[in-house]
Amino acid sequence: MTAQEMNTPSAPLVMQAKGIVKRYGQVTALDGTDFELRAGEILAVIGDNGAGKSSLIKALSGATIPDEGELLLDGQPVRFKSPIDARRKGIETVYQDLAVAPAMTIAENLFLGRELLKPGPLGQLFRLLDKKRMLEQAVTRMAELKVGIRSMTQAVETLSGGQRQCVAVARAAAFAQHVVILDEPTAALGVKEGNMVLELIRRVRDKGLPVILISHNMPHVFEIADRIHIQRLGRRAAVVNPKTISMSDTVAVMTGAKTVDELPDDAHA
Repeated sequence: MTAQEMNTPSAPLVMQAKGIVKRYGQVTALDGTDFELRAGEILAVIGDNGAGKSSLIKALSGATIPDEGELLLDGQPVRFKSPIDARRKGIETVYQDLAVAPAMTIAENLFLGRELLKPGPLGQLFRLLDKKRMLEQAVTRMAELKVGIRSMTQAVETLSGGQRQCVAVARAAAFAQHVVILDEPTAALGVKEGNMVLELIRRVRDKGLPVILISHNMPHVFEIADRIHIQRLGRRAAVVNPKTISMSDTVAVMTGAKTVDELPDDAHA
């Protein structure tokens, strides 16, 4: 089944959140929000400042623990106590600050924190890294995603901003088994480099990995998203279809200028 065939209203739910509540003292960041990610889709999450986007993504990625509500992965309840728990379940997150090590090579960055050890006593006792195997796998994985970088042995600091972002996204795609979460991946990038990252996100989706995309860039959202989750005042305001709703109507719902009931029927996704 292709990503396009899976990306239908009947596609299985990969990840769900039901009635998620998150409070920080007197402030309620999430007020019973719901969330649904389907197989084979790019789901954009948008919202004004203070809408709860970041809190929702932190709950989905294990960075925060919700006070109330339920998270489900492939229909099974899960509870993440840390981002490591989410990683073990195959959920990879790329944050806006990239978290790449500039002085290290591309291959070393792909396996950062998950380095491969040499087989036998050299790895088990002396903890020697298997750099040859990591380099070979890095070449293979970057080739699968068609990331055009000359050499896996060059330092990340020699790359452009768009290429660095591609390394971070490729690392997430290489290890994710369920979901890739991308937080503002095209922020601070030029037009050409932003398009390079968008194309890579499509290829990640086409590999069969659903993608959650958090972005303020509405043209990018409408260009790449299969569905758009609109977050407002700590709740899910609507889920809309970018092919049948205008950008102005989407922004109107996001800011509260329009209610969901004022949208045409075909705008809902």
